[in-house]
This record gives sequence, C-alpha cells and structure tokens, in this order.
Amino acid sequence: MENSHHRNIESDCHPRLQNPVTDTVKGHITLMENPGQFYEGNYPVKLKEVIAVICEKGTMEGTVNLRKFMAESPCIFIALSGQILQFETFSDNFRGLTLIMSQEFWDGFPFDNSLEFPLSRSIRDNPSIALEQEELDSMKEFFRLMQKTIRKEENPNRSEAVKYLTMALFYGFGYQFHKINEELNRRNRDRLVENFLLLVRENYREHREMEFYAGKLNLTPKYLSKAIRQKSGKTGSEWIEDHVMLEARALLKSTDKSISQISDELNFPSQSFFGKYFKRLAGLSPMQYRKRK
Repeated sequence: MENSHHRNIESDCHPRLQNPVTDTVKGHITLMENPGQFYEGNYPVKLKEVIAVICEKGTMEGTVNLRKFMAESPCIFIALSGQILQFETFSDNFRGLTLIMSQEFWDGFPFDNSLEFPLSRSIRDNPSIALEQEELDSMKEFFRLMQKTIRKEENPNRSEAVKYLTMALFYGFGYQFHKINEELNRRNRDRLVENFLLLVRENYREHREMEFYAGKLNLTPKYLSKAIRQKSGKTGSEWIEDHVMLEARALLKSTDKSISQISDELNFPSQSFFGKYFKRLAGLSPMQYRKRK
C-alpha cells in the first residue's frame, strides 16, 4: 500500500482534480480524467447513473449504501444506479479515470449470463476490484481509445462504437467477477457450515431431523444438506449423528448412568430405540460398547 496522506474533500479538494478533461456522448456516457468537479462535496448522492473509476494511483475512501469501502490502486471502483454513494477522502497522490454511464446506456449492454449475474453481484458486494498492472494498462488503453472515438463527432456510428468498446473493457477483466463470486460463495458456505454446526451443538439432544435446522437457517432441507456435504464431505444428518454418538459414547464410558438414563438424557423415545440407533452407527449395542475394554 502506498504511503499517502488523505484529505477530507469537504474542506480541501485536491488541486490537481479541479479541471477535468471531459468527453461526452450526450445521454449515454461521459469520460473524465481527474474529475474533481464530480468528486467535490462530502455528502451522499443517490446515483442515477453507473459510475466506474479506474484508480491509476493513490487511494480513495467512502461509503456505498452506508458500507465503507477503500479503493487502492491499481483497481476499478464501480457503483450502480440506485445506490447511495459518498466519497469521503482521497490520497494526495490520487489519480483516476472515470466513466459515467446512463442507466439506458448500461441496460443496452447485451451481457450474457456468464458475466451479467457475477458482475452485478460482485459490484453490490465489493465495489472496489483489485487489478493487475497489466489489466490497468489495458483499461487505460481502452479509455484512450474511447476518448478518441467520442471526439470523432463526424462518425455517425460513434455511440455504437463507444458502447462496444465499453463492453470490451468489462469483458476484458470479467473473469475477476467470477473469482470474486467464487470467493463470496466459499465464504458463504463456510459461514453456513459454521452456523449449522453451532445449531447442532446446541440442539442435537432434542432435534435430530434436518428440517429443524433448515428452518432455523431459512433454507430447504435439500439445499442445506447439499451445501453441508459439498463443503464438509459429510451430510448434515451425519454431523448430527456424530454429535449424538460422541456424547452417548462418553456417557457410557465415563459415567455410571444406566442405559435407560442415557437414553432419556439424549431424548430418545425409548431405551429400545436408543439401542437400535446406537448399534446401527457403532456396530455394537450400548451394553457391549460399555463392557468393551
């Protein structure tokens, strides 16, 4: 991370950001270099456009829908129409390139499902996306090409040309969205397994059916079972059984409680039911297990 000081943009906007170079296709897209006029003012703005900031140097911080972000170069920051954006601080050495796209322009992109869903989800969950230097250089080249295209006002096809150049820019690093989505999915699965196991530890004596845990997690039993198995290699039912059997074995070996008392403690409907359950999983009856050296 670069050692750079930040200043609050409400009181002291960076002098190099005061006179942005602007290129526009009216009603579609505006490109800005060092867009200080857009960044001025430390207040929240509900966006009517989609904004992408290619951070070449330095850092910027703020919030999107009250969630804090820090964009550290090299990266691209994206905020969507309808979100509430507030820029707060920029490093003294900040330099960036900005695309401001109308919602109509953005909606006109014929993104296929392989990019549209992961792009939208990634942006909402993580508006700042790190770039490799090569990716940053490629984006800067696209940006310059878009500028040149916009400036050729005599070209009757410049709007379409700029649209496809913009699409190419996003497709060029679209795999990043898939990587981010994979990481988000991994984290969600990790969190789901942790929450499930916590519930099991608290409830396995009373509840041994997946429907109970699925209900607590607002999921279907089928989805929960599949997610637990994918992440842990065990089904949800196997995790529940492991907890029940661990305590049953411990009670049989480390206490003098009767098998009937252990059955009651673990909330089995009868000693007979407990015996069959234990033998199915351990290969021995509770009494045989207790007597085994």
